[in-house]
Amino acid sequence: MGEWFEQNGALLGLALLDGIASAALIFMVAVGLNLVFGVLRVLNVAHGSFFAIGAYAAASLGLFLASAGLPAWASLLAILLAAVLTGLTLGPLIERFLLRRIYAEESVLQLLVTFALFMILEDAQKLLWGVQPVSFSGPVSMMGTVDVPFAGDVIPYNTYQVILLPAIALLTLVGLALFLRRTLTGRVIVAVTLDREAATAMGIDAGRIYLLTFAFGAVLAALGGALSAPTASLVPGVGASTIVLSFAVVATAGLGQIEGAALTALMIGIGRSVAVTFEPELEVVVPYLIMVAVLLVRPQGLFGVPETRRI
Repeated sequence: MGEWFEQNGALLGLALLDGIASAALIFMVAVGLNLVFGVLRVLNVAHGSFFAIGAYAAASLGLFLASAGLPAWASLLAILLAAVLTGLTLGPLIERFLLRRIYAEESVLQLLVTFALFMILEDAQKLLWGVQPVSFSGPVSMMGTVDVPFAGDVIPYNTYQVILLPAIALLTLVGLALFLRRTLTGRVIVAVTLDREAATAMGIDAGRIYLLTFAFGAVLAALGGALSAPTASLVPGVGASTIVLSFAVVATAGLGQIEGAALTALMIGIGRSVAVTFEPELEVVVPYLIMVAVLLVRPQGLFGVPETRRI
């Protein structure tokens, strides 16, 4: 074991750094999905489309600002603007004119409707951005690299992924936890999540909370996509792969578990990255092996609590 570690220590360190960066992006999508399902009780397959559209929008805006001769730091502003504009445009429109019509319907119908919306948005992406890869590497190039010591080796890694992405994910985790537990609006959202009927009977406007929550979840997913834009070429289907991983994180953590979603995103991100580095043929199955292993032991999720069934 010591000999293997000596020979592959640098590769393992690189895989861990890749996994942390990947986990930060997955968490941004998964925590929004978890929040939306907890409040609206709708499993939104189209959540992955917010990720993809946010990524494409950030790349397009970033490339436009660069062509206009603006300084390199403007590319970071492009990421934030693209996420906010995408989430606050698509989120309220979809919740107001589509989801409100199916809240009372069976979950199977809700799933089919959001899947249909996902397919429509996928085609819309192809119409707007085509099928050729779109690249936007401004923020990564601007921030350069940093040397990360690991097991006696020094691993050069880009600062954007090793510092900025985990920092934003951590700020999102802390900020969301404080918002839900320390603010009046956050406590109202938690109340609707725990008991919608009782919250409505107390005078809470559930419709406004649904709209606010869905828009916020859309912004988080779009932000995850916008942050991913500088790290890889964007191609059709990026939203589908992301939403599947996000479902795995939510199922493994348990519904409504924000901190749990962060930890399980880290588990799945690192597990998948290690598989890519050492056993590439296992890349696809590792996240689901982790999910199945957890659910066999704890069907409610690693951090979830069993819910009392109300009749």
